[in-house]
Amino acid sequence: MAFPSSALALVGAATSPARRAADALRPRFRPGDLDDRDPDFMREIMPGLWLGVTAWFRPKIRGLQNIPKEGPVLVVGNHTGGIASPEVLISQLAFSTYFGVERLHYQLAHRMVLNSPVGWIVRRFGTVEADPGNAVKALDAGAIVTVFPGGDHEVFRPSWQSAKIDMDGRKGFIRLALAKNVPLVPMVTLGGQETALFLTQGEGLARLLGVDKSMRLKVLPVMLALPFGLHLGPLPHLPAPAKIHIEVLEPIDLRAEFGEDPDLDEIYEHITGLMQETLTRMSGERRLPVIG
Repeated sequence: MAFPSSALALVGAATSPARRAADALRPRFRPGDLDDRDPDFMREIMPGLWLGVTAWFRPKIRGLQNIPKEGPVLVVGNHTGGIASPEVLISQLAFSTYFGVERLHYQLAHRMVLNSPVGWIVRRFGTVEADPGNAVKALDAGAIVTVFPGGDHEVFRPSWQSAKIDMDGRKGFIRLALAKNVPLVPMVTLGGQETALFLTQGEGLARLLGVDKSMRLKVLPVMLALPFGLHLGPLPHLPAPAKIHIEVLEPIDLRAEFGEDPDLDEIYEHITGLMQETLTRMSGERRLPVIG
């Protein structure tokens, strides 16, 4: 039975708003333009950002002197705190303050971040999409490049796993450091999982609904967070004012330490082991959650 064209038009009119809404939420690839980074803009708003970050997160940062003062460097960090990810902003501010905004520093982030309402700001601070090609361009420019290999898997891990490094076995950062022959600097953060009550990563739900392929979202987390209470999915939230502690470890020359033809699994276990030891120690030094 054929539907009259008028009926089809009514159906199309009814579904088009929903289709437009879904299309607006679907993240689009934004190729990394290193020139989006704007030192003048950074210099102008950094004092205000530092004031807000200091009042809210009371950051404690150690080991910035371990980052080489010049040349390309790959900083690898554990990821915390859901979309808020306080270590991203705090480390960016700390690096830019310590080295000056003229020292190139780029961070790789999920495309959802670059398509968020704050995307235009983070791009001007040197954030580009987490893509190997963008990382190579930044390293070739002589920049510090910060990566968070655990991505959405680690950033939404349950709050009771706050003191656990969980990069899900991802080794792309090791291949990148070896390919570009750059020092690798581990960076460890504690406190981000206390900015909300993260209950589950929801990886099975993401696969069931197909968003792992359509939106590159491997998780659909469930969490309790300000200001709306129960959250389903990687939605923005107001992070609770937990104390954030960041420690930068000494640089590692992978070929000097593991040979000319190194085993990736061995390197991965070594780096994540160092980071886990540091995170465990930091957790032991913490007196109370949120308070620090």
